[in-house]
Amino acid sequence: MNITASKLYKKISKYDTVVSQETIQKAYLLSKKAHTNQYRSSGEEYFTHPLAVADYLAEMKLDSSTIITALLHDVVEDTEITIQNISDQFGNEISRLVDGVTKLSKLDLKFGFAQAENFRKLLLASSDDIRVLLVKLADRLHNIRTIDGIISNEKRTKICFETLEIFAPLAERLGINAIQRELEDRCFAVLKPETRESILKRLKLIYSKDELNIPFITKEIEELLKKNNINSKVTGRVKSSYSIWKKMQYKNLSMDQLSDIMAFRVNVDDVNSCYKALGILHQEYTAIMGRFKDYISAPKRNGYQSLHSSLIGPKKTKIEVQIRTYIMDQFALNGVAAHWIYKEGKKWSEGVKYKWVRELIQILEESNEPEEFLENTKLEMYNDQIFCFTPKGNLIILPKGANAVDFSYAVHSEVGNAAVGVKINNKNRLITTEIKNGDQVEILTSKNGFPDPQWIQSCITGRAKSAIRRFIRNREIKEFLHLGTALLQKEYRQQKKRMHEKSLIKVINQFELSNVEELLIEIGKGNINSREVLNFLYPNKDKLQKTLPSLKKTIPKESMKIKGVVSGMAIHYAHCCHPLPGERIVGIVTTGKGITVHALDCFALEKFNDMPEIWLEISWDREGQSFHKGSLVAILANEPGSLADVTKIISLNEGNISNIQVVSRDLDYYKFNIDLEVKNITHLNQIIAAMRLSQFVESVERGKD
Repeated sequence: MNITASKLYKKISKYDTVVSQETIQKAYLLSKKAHTNQYRSSGEEYFTHPLAVADYLAEMKLDSSTIITALLHDVVEDTEITIQNISDQFGNEISRLVDGVTKLSKLDLKFGFAQAENFRKLLLASSDDIRVLLVKLADRLHNIRTIDGIISNEKRTKICFETLEIFAPLAERLGINAIQRELEDRCFAVLKPETRESILKRLKLIYSKDELNIPFITKEIEELLKKNNINSKVTGRVKSSYSIWKKMQYKNLSMDQLSDIMAFRVNVDDVNSCYKALGILHQEYTAIMGRFKDYISAPKRNGYQSLHSSLIGPKKTKIEVQIRTYIMDQFALNGVAAHWIYKEGKKWSEGVKYKWVRELIQILEESNEPEEFLENTKLEMYNDQIFCFTPKGNLIILPKGANAVDFSYAVHSEVGNAAVGVKINNKNRLITTEIKNGDQVEILTSKNGFPDPQWIQSCITGRAKSAIRRFIRNREIKEFLHLGTALLQKEYRQQKKRMHEKSLIKVINQFELSNVEELLIEIGKGNINSREVLNFLYPNKDKLQKTLPSLKKTIPKESMKIKGVVSGMAIHYAHCCHPLPGERIVGIVTTGKGITVHALDCFALEKFNDMPEIWLEISWDREGQSFHKGSLVAILANEPGSLADVTKIISLNEGNISNIQVVSRDLDYYKFNIDLEVKNITHLNQIIAAMRLSQFVESVERGKD
């Protein structure tokens, strides 16, 4: 690459008057020296790569700090030069940018957990200073341009797939269509060469006269606008094979059915001329219904503005026209880079801030797992958009397919958390109703409202999903705190003791917790048994034994014998069905583990149907006083005293609760899983019958995992 430091400086100085020739020269020489004796897969000197990246960013007219960062972006990773060396020679700004690009370059973007975690870091780094991401995109573009130098087909495929998944969508989000289109088309050629070739041949067949059609249509549109006193510049092109393939996949259409394979760009002087030109074209040619989009009054989230319309144009040819000003056109090509501010010595950080970056950072803060974050952000990055309004006329932009739940959280998380209904165009609708373009949406709220966990399945925006999950997690913690307190108070009453928070502080260190509240939460979750807490505080076993109900004087479980088992074999009770004395059972022999006892009607036995050799005919030897684990699923009225009534019923029927878990809750009902100790199946059925008589119990059934 025949680009000298002097040529690079001259290119930058045409648009950046504060660029230092000395600094450009110093960065050029440092990079060249650092990469001496390093070569790319193609055999070229490695220095040609950072030089090409810097030259491309200079073509985009980026500031000199970004160009210097491009020259130095690989020296820290691939040579002995450190970030401190960069800081000493070029200052904090450039060292910070180089460090940001270096961190992104070290990420190994794999699929699964690693990709999710690295995607999180990628977005974090780009939000700190968007120039880091611009250098990385230019770096990736040059790597894709020279990908033929990589011998391994597997490596080429991985790089291209990763580019289409991560970097091309980010370029689109930043509005840098030039990079986006080139990344997509070059990767498409590597990943699906036969498909691409087929589309190109089909294009040539469909538009065999395009070489004549495009200049003819261009000239006719220009003359038509000139006749109506509109200065314009019209350019035409056939759309890329990748964009055509995507549209065919998305809309399930053949190429013959696509109406906008040929696209014409009309550049005019101002916004008024945009709308005037649109009116003239619609009067002269037949507009295709449903194919008009106004991105000037409602810009895309990346700032893109243009009028789009599909027409039956000159020579009865289906075409798409994009009408925009020259400033809009510059932004359409370079996106965020077109907003670089030189005036009055302003810094990049004072320039345009992107709403989508703030939204992704909010998702990051609210997401519990990196996979969740990746899922949410990918959903938002790949969807089209719809435009809807609040009753006050405020514009809300959502991904296509979003519903009223998404809308409520787009307004504010507090609105979403309190939402109980919605009016769409002044009509009451379900909160999960999908929003359409132009809808006026009014969210109905209540101070007693809270999000339904099932909303997560119907909403599509990351912001809504993350906020709902966060609300549910916080609410569950409160429920566990309430349940843990109730269980511990119950244990204190049974031991005829008074519960004091001061005494519980003694237990904190024993269970390696930070405070009493955390202790109560862990008890509510079932991770700590309330009896263990009392045993630690009051270790006098004789005294405790006298205060325990007679129910606790249990015979050890091993006293319950099972017929048909060879002496000495280990016995395990299945967690899926919790078999109880009194019901028919069967044994499943597992090598090295012994016998697992199942209830005969357990659904889990289906997977052993083809293995009769491991089935063992067994039965209970006798019904003693041993206690076994039972499980209930109960739906209780959401009223004061309902839980207390149920625990009292279980206690009066000599059952012992070992764990309670809230499964779900709404305005009217709680759903609980209750683990308890019972003597046999008859004992469990007795408790179920007693609970069904309670005014608070909507339903109760035996629980099975």
